[in-house]
Amino acid sequence: MNKRAQSRSAARLAAVQALYQHEMEATPVAQLIHEFHQHRIGAIIEDAEYAEADLPFFDDIVKGALARLSDVDAAITARLASGWTMERLDRTMKAILRAGTYELIARGDVPVGAVVSEYVDVAKAFFDAREAGFANGLLDAIGKNVRAK
Repeated sequence: MNKRAQSRSAARLAAVQALYQHEMEATPVAQLIHEFHQHRIGAIIEDAEYAEADLPFFDDIVKGALARLSDVDAAITARLASGWTMERLDRTMKAILRAGTYELIARGDVPVGAVVSEYVDVAKAFFDAREAGFANGLLDAIGKNVRAK
């Protein structure tokens, strides 16, 4: 994986973590971005080194997903099985789906397959194969829908 791809992968993982934190603590966006820039991205925390991330890309995903939250959540909800709601989703999965859906909606410069693959990899870091498959199917369906327009 080249350096740009690695920094984008790190940005995606950090964006999922930031969206999760926002969901849990309602941290204001500017504070959230600042905290990740200063204390998380590229830092060493509890002997784990956080990779350098593409900061503008990270900022775009976090700010964009939160600014367009109603569009993002509507796209996700439209693809959930009958009887499922956003509230029923695990908060980590919700953050993964929101970040991925935002990219699919707003970042036409990134191929659908790349977005889906990257967020499935993030899902695999937190969940087993079944949940990663859920993220794969949902993001793939959203990608086909939003990019077909």
